[in-house]
Amino acid sequence: MTGNKKAPCHVGIIMDGNGRWAKARGEMRTHGHLAGLEAAKRVVKAASDMGIQYLTLYVFSTENWKRTTEEVSYIMGLVKQYLRSEMDFYRENQIRLRHAGDAEGLPRDIALEIKEMCGETAHFSGLEVILALNYGGRDEIVRAIKRAASKGEDLASCTEKMLGQYLDNPGVPDPDLIIRSAGELRTSNFLLWESAYAEFYVSPVLWPDWTAKDLEDAVEIYARRDRKFGGVKDD
Repeated sequence: MTGNKKAPCHVGIIMDGNGRWAKARGEMRTHGHLAGLEAAKRVVKAASDMGIQYLTLYVFSTENWKRTTEEVSYIMGLVKQYLRSEMDFYRENQIRLRHAGDAEGLPRDIALEIKEMCGETAHFSGLEVILALNYGGRDEIVRAIKRAASKGEDLASCTEKMLGQYLDNPGVPDPDLIIRSAGELRTSNFLLWESAYAEFYVSPVLWPDWTAKDLEDAVEIYARRDRKFGGVKDD
């Protein structure tokens, strides 16, 4: 990133285009997911090097269960296989893992692996990578309301501040920048509450083709934006 402006504190990425990438090569969709995982590792390293503090990756949505059993099983297998096998990468780059989403709706072994890896990396001091897995923005808000109710909160007097304390990662600042690859122009139920004032950047590049340069381009565009948060700045 050039210039004196700082990198965004929190970036969220909708990693889209794995299936199209594979189809264009005459390969199965599963190969696209493997290539997408490799792209995610490149982008995580780039985000760490750029000084971004939080990176939320949309790995698997609450709607993705509608896909074929074969594809879902393959994605879950990739998650389980690579979470622990990349421990040296996390340690070297001091990357802390977090989870966003409904853990109870995941296969038990996957949920346990995520919980363990989040615990084992909790003391790392670098980039915090939030894996949005079995995640949906609407579902997160519903679960937050249920958590608040279970704690005896008066929902009739609910405020944004109160409800925000019951989201999946209440200590994480709202995203400054939401990126979507593959040219699609929709949020797909991603961080609906948290992205209220995020800047959006859409790239035509399919996710498996992403490199550090693509992230740098997105952040450079972000740095030129004039963020007003609903107010008016003096000229």
